[in-house]
Amino acid sequence: MSGGTEPGRAPQQEPPEGSVRPTSRRLLVAIAVLGLAIGLTLVKVVESSGGVAPTVSLLTLIAWLFLAALLFVAARNTHQRIQVRRERMEPSRAVFLLMIGKASAFVGALCTGVYAGFALSFVQAMGSSGPRNRVIMAGAAAVISVLVVTAGLLLERACRIPDDPDESA
Repeated sequence: MSGGTEPGRAPQQEPPEGSVRPTSRRLLVAIAVLGLAIGLTLVKVVESSGGVAPTVSLLTLIAWLFLAALLFVAARNTHQRIQVRRERMEPSRAVFLLMIGKASAFVGALCTGVYAGFALSFVQAMGSSGPRNRVIMAGAAAVISVLVVTAGLLLERACRIPDDPDESA
């Protein structure tokens, strides 16, 4: 349907030519919910077929922490360069960093849901040490995945071109 807007809602402005919209928080939540469903379903399917559900290893947590740290550093450096010092950046590099930020936010949101689904699958059996360890490791991975989402969004935001103070006259 084209034409007017719903009553009480402001019309959405189209981004300028050659620009990218900021990542929608609603979309990230929807992706995380999809990941949650995938995580819960995966555990149930694997266990109902007689297999052993996957576990989250310490190496996985370390890798996710390393990725989050790299993204936070890239976001900080990009913010300092573009927003604070107002230096120009090669367009291809800026687009690369922007896409890395967006992709990290999407993948981090999906993994947050999957790991949360793993953790929730074992909550009812937390009395024994095996399931308790699975809940702790999957929960930690979900939290670290949220850090990856946050760092990706910060990197995306750091890539915004600041308003030119000379154009406001």
